[in-house]
Amino acid sequence: MKIAIASYGQETSSFSPVATTLETFELYGLFAGAEIVERCREVGAIGGFMQTVDARLDWTPVPIVHGWAGASGALTRETLDYFVDQVEQGLRAAGPLDAMYFALHGAAVADGIHDTEAHLLAVVREIIGEEVPLVISLDHHANLTQAMVGHVDALVAHRTQPHDQFATGVLAAELLLGILCEGTRPVMAWRKIPLIAHQEQFLTDRGPMREWFALAREMEERAGVLSASTLPMQPWLDVPEGGWAALVVTDGDPELAEALADELADRAWALREAFCKLDSISPEAAVRHAQAAERGLVVLTDTGDSTFGGASGDSTTILAELVRQQVPMMALVPLVDPEAVAAAIAVGIGGTLTMEVGGKLDPNFGVPLSITARVAAIGGGRFEVVMLGFESFDMGRAVLLEIGAVRLVVSEKRGVCGNHPIVYEHFGIDVAEARMVVVKTASNWQFFQPWISEVVRVDTPGATTSHLEDLPWRHLPRPIYPLDQREER
Repeated sequence: MKIAIASYGQETSSFSPVATTLETFELYGLFAGAEIVERCREVGAIGGFMQTVDARLDWTPVPIVHGWAGASGALTRETLDYFVDQVEQGLRAAGPLDAMYFALHGAAVADGIHDTEAHLLAVVREIIGEEVPLVISLDHHANLTQAMVGHVDALVAHRTQPHDQFATGVLAAELLLGILCEGTRPVMAWRKIPLIAHQEQFLTDRGPMREWFALAREMEERAGVLSASTLPMQPWLDVPEGGWAALVVTDGDPELAEALADELADRAWALREAFCKLDSISPEAAVRHAQAAERGLVVLTDTGDSTFGGASGDSTTILAELVRQQVPMMALVPLVDPEAVAAAIAVGIGGTLTMEVGGKLDPNFGVPLSITARVAAIGGGRFEVVMLGFESFDMGRAVLLEIGAVRLVVSEKRGVCGNHPIVYEHFGIDVAEARMVVVKTASNWQFFQPWISEVVRVDTPGATTSHLEDLPWRHLPRPIYPLDQREER
């Protein structure tokens, strides 16, 4: 049995000026053909899919393309065209197929195209035809559209935040195996929810998101239900069909699917005020709070400069406050600034550097900060660590700068922008000795878990701000809660 496999993942922040190119994909992983099977069998959604099918079928995987670019601004049209060409050429060369699995993010925009996933799925359908089963998986921060749903036989989204890519691939395999081996007849029903919410209530192990996701899991225990997906779209995507969604897949029962899709949408709408609750505090208050902590590592989440949400990673807001308060205990801070890296390398280890750092990549939100620092070390490069389901990332050249007790790691490329301890450990820093660490993410600090005593959300400006009302929306359908008041879903 021949099953095509492919993946394409990028999360667009419509308010980031940093374009996504093929080089962006290459920082995290861009493979084609047999290399996909070799490098992805143990990690990511494709790994979960392949291992699950391996246990059930004698099959031949037909690998097409794998690309992951993290989050940033819109793709250039040339970048999207590369994936279109890879999909088209790979599928035409493959010949007749028995099925296809496509691992997608679901929130990628390109120049001139608001829905790149549907664009790629249309190419797939044109080549494989309507009779070949096509199952996709999505990040649950995807923006589900009518065109996406119309092209596929079934879909499933992530169950957790932080995400478990591998587990989602397993679920997608189970859906496809049901069609191929058990005769299931998937029927989908979905609802668009006129809701958009900031990132601060996105964790699925607490609060309103836990309640909403738990309802979906309970639904999947009901007879005839194959899958239930809750999709709180990432909140910085300015597209005409933007908004949250819920989708249910049943085995040949359209009435049940419709009823459950309504139930999921109604629950999200009932919780809308809780989803929009802000927990973040000012940078000044956050830094003072961290200094007063009695023990352990305090995580300061830079909500406005979340690189995992598409921001540039060069905001100096929290760094400026750490310097202003002259914190006496070790504070770990990441920053993206190629110019500063080059200058520090030119000065050399042990030298003193005075210059403006950060605030250069995003003119809408960035403010450079003047610092005087000691160049403590030079490092960087590609790191082979599993990060959000993928096995490596490249931060380019990097330097460690000392500003009093602040340890500032400046990198040429975003990589994961300090969101993994290896960024500091490869410079010889013992994370256990630090009092605070700035992470450029609103939800994915789990890699620091062995040392964490507390997490503090910091209300900072940037392309991933929690203050969605401040962003220059142009395409989002209106009215939508909470940007607009509306009583009914």
